[in-house]
Amino acid sequence: MSVINKAITGSECEEIKTLEPLAALIEFYRAFNSGDLELMSKNWEQSEEASMSNPLGGIKRGWDSIKEVYSNIFHGNAKVYVEYYDYSIHHTELMFCAVGHERGFFETGEYKIDLAIRTSRIYRMNNGRWHQIHHHGSIDNPKLLAAYQEAVFGK
Repeated sequence: MSVINKAITGSECEEIKTLEPLAALIEFYRAFNSGDLELMSKNWEQSEEASMSNPLGGIKRGWDSIKEVYSNIFHGNAKVYVEYYDYSIHHTELMFCAVGHERGFFETGEYKIDLAIRTSRIYRMNNGRWHQIHHHGSIDNPKLLAAYQEAVFGK
């Protein structure tokens, strides 16, 4: 197992083969950082089997619930940017898991919070393409988590 420290931002060139796990991760961060809901939909499994557990709490099950989260982020008042680094990829022919960290920021007119999130993503090969089936993100620092929740929820 090797740990990769070069960050994935989504702005990487397109030369990576589509069937490589790295291409699926780049696609995710391209969709996220550009607010592209259509590309995000291509990246995720379009079924009730998809699940997401994110730092703002709660577990979302099924693509429709997950899509709503991304739609709110992309169409909300805040600017959110993340990149993936310090990660490892563990894969078989039909599945892979990426385990690492995200760094970035959440910014509204009054707040700017630097984000530090422990992140794992699981993908499954389906119809000749990698589709994300699960995402889990955790913020370890309780003060950062509280500030993030306050900025998003206004509590």
